[in-house]
Amino acid sequence: MTTLPATMNAMVLTGHGDLDMYAWHEDWPTPQPGPTDVVIKVGACGLNNTDVNTRSGWYSKAVDEATTGGTFQEVNEKDPTWGGRPLTFPRIQGADAVGEVVAMGDKVDPGLMGKRVLIDGWVRDWSDPLNLDKTGYFGSEKDGGYAEYTMADMRDVAVVNSPLSDAELATFQCSYSTAEGMMARAQVDADDTVLIPGASGGVGGALIQLAKRRGARVIAMASETKHAQVAKMGPDVLLPRAPDDLRAALGDEKITVVADIVGGGGWPALIDVLERGGRYTCSGAIAGPMVELDLRTFYLRDLTFTGSTVIPQHVFHDVVKYIERGEIKPMLAATYPLKDYTKAQAAFIAKEHTGNIVVVP
Repeated sequence: MTTLPATMNAMVLTGHGDLDMYAWHEDWPTPQPGPTDVVIKVGACGLNNTDVNTRSGWYSKAVDEATTGGTFQEVNEKDPTWGGRPLTFPRIQGADAVGEVVAMGDKVDPGLMGKRVLIDGWVRDWSDPLNLDKTGYFGSEKDGGYAEYTMADMRDVAVVNSPLSDAELATFQCSYSTAEGMMARAQVDADDTVLIPGASGGVGGALIQLAKRRGARVIAMASETKHAQVAKMGPDVLLPRAPDDLRAALGDEKITVVADIVGGGGWPALIDVLERGGRYTCSGAIAGPMVELDLRTFYLRDLTFTGSTVIPQHVFHDVVKYIERGEIKPMLAATYPLKDYTKAQAAFIAKEHTGNIVVVP
């Protein structure tokens, strides 16, 4: 087993609040593996909305605003995280870590040593792995990848064989597992036409590719300045981010699925364009969590709504297979040094990019 250094560089979240709640450390204790753990030398780690929402406390029911990345006037102490529970500080965030296995516990297959791996964002209780209430998130309930080294249970990693760089691979786990989970919940297939608002972000671009992989027709909505980049993901139709009349903009298109991470004021229009028997699946609300619903639209059109957060165990491993077979491609917008993480998150919040932002140690 590789001898690990006693300390490492790490970007540490010290509490809920603004970007000044992050602290850079060059002497943070390096994780030491338990019997079933692997220690990974991080090559890159991608940024995600969960980082911002957890830091700001946006998940709290006391907050009804859009995701801004700033501080909120009131955040309940009992429910500031995705799971509606308090967060233990200090915490190293970062769900999208990619790197090399450099140390392991005595119960781990030694064949993992030296392998490049992706880490499943969902941390299972392996004594009760199907229990959603016992599932945590990497970088939330457990320290994540914004450090030189990170640690995961051997059952939470997957070896990846790919010519892609660490930075490119760090764009996949959260965004694509989230998107594939949504596709699975909505049972998307080749008979569907899928409408995707917010298509220029990491999850949006992943939704385009994964819906196309299933044979569906895809209509993407994004700011027109980003259309050229979004077009590289392969949607059949590109629409503005917020058309004045969505039904008119769609023309004769018949929408059977809406895959949404946006919410906000434009939400009723998304529901109104669904065909009878259509499905709405949601895994985010960056434009605002509070929406208006006409229940008559919901029940008279026989619609089905599904929330998608904790995904089935196979989804992460399916995504790794798609990567290895070249069926999906990365959307790397920019890389930053880990020490400049606050600059990277500020750029992420500004949403001027298309795809994913990644930090490297």
